[in-house]
Amino acid sequence: MRVTRLAAALGLLLVMTATAGPARPRIAAHRGGAGLWPENSLTAFREVLGLGVDLVELDIHLTRDGEVVVLHDPTLDRTTTGQGPVGERTWVELATVTLKGTASERIPRLRDVLELLRRPKSVGLLLEIKVGANGARYPGIEEKVVRLLSETGMAERTTVMAFEWDILERVRALAPTLRLTALLSRRDAERLGGLPVAARLAAGKAHDLGIERTLLSPGAVAAARAAGLTIGVWTVNDPEELRDVLASSVDYVTTDRPDLALGLRGGR
Repeated sequence: MRVTRLAAALGLLLVMTATAGPARPRIAAHRGGAGLWPENSLTAFREVLGLGVDLVELDIHLTRDGEVVVLHDPTLDRTTTGQGPVGERTWVELATVTLKGTASERIPRLRDVLELLRRPKSVGLLLEIKVGANGARYPGIEEKVVRLLSETGMAERTTVMAFEWDILERVRALAPTLRLTALLSRRDAERLGGLPVAARLAAGKAHDLGIERTLLSPGAVAAARAAGLTIGVWTVNDPEELRDVLASSVDYVTTDRPDLALGLRGGR
């Protein structure tokens, strides 16, 4: 009887170990560390590498002539000196546009950022594929992303993310071994029938679930684990909230203040 109980206890321990999150959640610099430097700028990506983050997060759009560029919004207005949809401009036309908060920095190309990030071998990339100002996907953007990741040797260190899960399906068809994250907002979770249902649906399309910070709870983590997914949370900047998230069993936390998050995590 004692042997049986011991075997059962060991079995339970193995299951708990296999499904538990990391002791130290990884830190992802949101848009390169948007609380420290101009977001999605080459300056931000260069500087954040010196902090020792685990992951760098960025967003991409497609120009009218097919250049993949790093920018969060589908329009130029908020973060640059330009105006209008990114998808209506050519790469040459964007040469006259500078990033706000910089003296003369242009919108970076994805290729340039990948070349920068490939040098420190320990840094991973969270790459979010955005849609255009009209809400539609950019035709052919998935093929361009897969090719750029392959050409720069960054495929193994990159997770491709999207709120539009059909984009993930296209990427998976092109590159079956590429890691994918299904992004989930509170509104979308409610539309799909709750987080447990959403997690099960995401499991058929991705390896990871990236949830809005207001969705985080022990139940959310359990739902992701039950679906066989890793789980991350975005975007957490408040110190107290960061402490709570870092004490949870999520796999990574995305933040505009990677310096703060690293300092708090280092104290655990």
